[in-house]
Amino acid sequence: MRVTVLGAGSWGTTLALVLLGNGHEVTLWTYKKEQAELMQAKRENPAFLPGISLPPSLSMMTDIEAASEKRDMIVAAVPSQFLRSVISKIAHLDLEKTIICNVAKGIENNTLMTMSEVLMDVLQHEKKENLAILSGPSHAEEVSRQIPTAIVASSFKMNTAQIVQDAFMTSYFRVYVNEDIRGVELGGALKNVIAVAAGISDGAGFGDNTKAAIMTRGIYEITRLGVKLGAQPRTFAGLSGVGDLIVTCMSRHSRNRYVGEQMGKGRKLEDVLKEMVMVAEGVATARSVRDLEKKYGIELPIITEVYKVLFEGKDPQKATRDLMTRDAKGEG
Repeated sequence: MRVTVLGAGSWGTTLALVLLGNGHEVTLWTYKKEQAELMQAKRENPAFLPGISLPPSLSMMTDIEAASEKRDMIVAAVPSQFLRSVISKIAHLDLEKTIICNVAKGIENNTLMTMSEVLMDVLQHEKKENLAILSGPSHAEEVSRQIPTAIVASSFKMNTAQIVQDAFMTSYFRVYVNEDIRGVELGGALKNVIAVAAGISDGAGFGDNTKAAIMTRGIYEITRLGVKLGAQPRTFAGLSGVGDLIVTCMSRHSRNRYVGEQMGKGRKLEDVLKEMVMVAEGVATARSVRDLEKKYGIELPIITEVYKVLFEGKDPQKATRDLMTRDAKGEG
């Protein structure tokens, strides 16, 4: 297959290497000329994936139109809040026979669209069945070192999901398929907000008991909102739900957990984000989910408190106390 990966961050670069290892012809696009030149010269992506060699066969480009024309598959690996602006640059191309596979995890601010909805909104001539999602518990730092990982591909058409599965599947990168694209997308997006909560707990000095409670009750909130938005509840018990939640809440590689941890220690959000090279998707997603909570009248206590800590300056200790002292109720 001829494949272009849009976005030369850690995940985009890693997925380009996975595809290249499977024998595909791969182009990696970045909008930064200096980044492309540096990667070409060093055969490495030092800012996002230091220490990982980039084979000579991996092509780098900054011309998004040239990189996207006549491709069998385009992998969108840009942060969720930039997906619309990036894809708009190629919306005029003939992509009728091109699979568009998104790997960003988020919900667009203001429109409250999932990433597949953003793609359909921008690529109005694109066939719905050509859209796919790749999601699940996977840190680039580990996949790039070929540490065994399982992930899930989903699409509106099973055959498309299976094509994506075949394209990415390796001995260390196992890809499952799932027909519930709505659930796969929402699981990947919403778990980032819960991971911020887990980080806040760590930073505030709470223990394993607290984090276990956040993760368990967090999957309830994810499922509650997901089902309301049309997802299948069983999806959230899979890789893109509880699987992704576990790794994002627990891992030292998790950017979302890190942001929460720094907030739990009393730092200001703008200071934390300013020093980060990579994007913590859960921050922007927390805004979208707060709007969805109000729109549909759904009770999401953990996500509400995360929003208040991030954007209203609420003290993490008080946020935790408020969660613990809510009215007693059953577990379901």
